[in-house]
Amino acid sequence: MRIVSGMRPTGKLHIGHYFGALQNWLLLQEKHECFFLVADWHALTTDYQDTSALKNNIFEMVMDWMAVGVDPTKSVIFLQSQIKEHAELYLLLSMFTPLGWLERNPTFKEQKEQITDKDIQNLGFFGYPVLQATDVLIYKAEKIPVGKDQVPHLEMTREIARRFNHLTKTSLFPEPEAILTSTPKIVGTDGRKMSKSYNNSILLSDPKDVVETKIRGMMTDPQRLRRQDPGNPDACNLFPLHTLYSDENLQKEVRLGCTSATIGCVDCKKMLLPNINKYLEPIREKRLDLEKDPDTVQDILNHGCQKARQTAQTTIEEVRSTLHLA
Repeated sequence: MRIVSGMRPTGKLHIGHYFGALQNWLLLQEKHECFFLVADWHALTTDYQDTSALKNNIFEMVMDWMAVGVDPTKSVIFLQSQIKEHAELYLLLSMFTPLGWLERNPTFKEQKEQITDKDIQNLGFFGYPVLQATDVLIYKAEKIPVGKDQVPHLEMTREIARRFNHLTKTSLFPEPEAILTSTPKIVGTDGRKMSKSYNNSILLSDPKDVVETKIRGMMTDPQRLRRQDPGNPDACNLFPLHTLYSDENLQKEVRLGCTSATIGCVDCKKMLLPNINKYLEPIREKRLDLEKDPDTVQDILNHGCQKARQTAQTTIEEVRSTLHLA
């Protein structure tokens, strides 16, 4: 089975990226043929006005992928913009995509409301679902790992594949199916969704002392105002991290101590710290090794691009033949 997934290069990744996507990638690469792309063209749809950090962000992200265990001997890791066939198929598929489909795209409407500090009134942002479909269809992916909130995005890809096949009377593109992934809610240190833009994230590469500083300053149960007040772990921003990093016995101990007020929030944080740092330590070590040898990262991207290009070229040849292009 062929799997395709990717991320926009925004630099160093946080623990939300790991539990939301990378953890699943590690499982998939053991059983399936996986293509993982650095979606740098997608990054330009909103950040086209300043691309000065793009190259560095690409390397930072790929180092994090590899540090957690994404294996270039098992998966194809490549840079979207280096596969020019993506651009050609994007253009050709845009001919088959009704304007109304893009106008109804819920993410386009949401982003226009949420992104107020950037001008996203451009064709690239409006048409990004077609580019997203291209990233999947050019490799004839059969399955795509997505969260429930991303299923509508995948449905657009399926509709484009279906329309192309119908109008050309072929079955050239498979209609990729979703592999639903359960993405745990990872809140940031301030209680909002973890995001680097909010400056509330715990990075996979954060040193031990930085992690400790961030955890010690993390918001907990907002209703627990005093040490002697019983708390509610299910309303606490910190406790979900225990469910990810602490064993069941410690989770039970923390829950009991919190609800009975026999431990305070400071105690709860101290109990978490050894576990989260133990988990992150091998990731930090692997990343430091990669930082010392950046040529390794570039070589992996080059090799991945070669493999991805071979598959993409085959697909483009089939599409051009189907459309009777010279």
